[in-house]
Amino acid sequence: MNDPDAIVLEDETLRDGLQVEKRVFSLEEKLELYRSLAAAGVKRIQVGSFVHPRLVPQMANTDQLIREITARGGGSETELSALILNARGLERALDCGIGHLSMSVSVSDTHSRKNAGKSAEEALGAMTSLITGAIDRGMEVRAGIQCAFGCVYEGKIAVQSVEEAARRFVDAGAREINLADTTGMASPAGVADLVARISTRFPEVSISLHLHDTRGLGLANMYAGYLAGVRTFDVCAGGLGGCPFVKGAAGNVPTEDAVNMFSLLGLDTGIDIEAICTTVAALEKILTRRLPGRMSMVLASGKQNGC
Repeated sequence: MNDPDAIVLEDETLRDGLQVEKRVFSLEEKLELYRSLAAAGVKRIQVGSFVHPRLVPQMANTDQLIREITARGGGSETELSALILNARGLERALDCGIGHLSMSVSVSDTHSRKNAGKSAEEALGAMTSLITGAIDRGMEVRAGIQCAFGCVYEGKIAVQSVEEAARRFVDAGAREINLADTTGMASPAGVADLVARISTRFPEVSISLHLHDTRGLGLANMYAGYLAGVRTFDVCAGGLGGCPFVKGAAGNVPTEDAVNMFSLLGLDTGIDIEAICTTVAALEKILTRRLPGRMSMVLASGKQNGC
């Protein structure tokens, strides 16, 4: 039986982490990255998105990646998921045999038009229908609310907009609501307040957090979410990630830094920090740059100093 108080870190390096990179990773490189994450103890991995390859070439081989992972025996110890945006993405997911899907819409009208080419209301209506269709076909769905904590284009987002999106997702059958700080504007107080509001109104669903470290508050916001009752958090190795439609957006909370924080709190994520830092080092070698995660730098400097 799953422990309801266990910390779950969903690693999104293969999706959010790679989608904004100019370098397109090969299928074999992605397979090696998946194997490295799984070997480090990551139990939930978002492996990609089903989007148009011309628009996001970094995700063009998601179908093949999922088939290769399952064909090689992967996925038995890890929960694989992928992001979809439309009915075509759902059909591709069904063809691959993946059982867990993430879907999300923005409650910022400006961001929604930039990201999805639709108004927030149009995107919300389409997504609720998509959720129902996926669940009717036996899939598990996580419904995400982008810009839940604010938007660089519109400023503060009315909490009523977030609550309404959550209500429609729950009515459609979603059992996990993912609150996303897409533009990195969240504060610990804001996280605590919104989580309390959504969890009080919809006690039947679990809440997860997708946080970006744009203003250096990623870990603080994660801790605030934990204190508010959240137990599932999205992360990326090394702090990769970012929204292609938000200028200056930073990456997700680094996987290794989240592991370290929860370890210091006496909480086990099941992820080996040295192993995940090895994954970060491999990514840095491929990308030929230092990634922003702190613990990978700490461990690397410690080894260099003989510690």
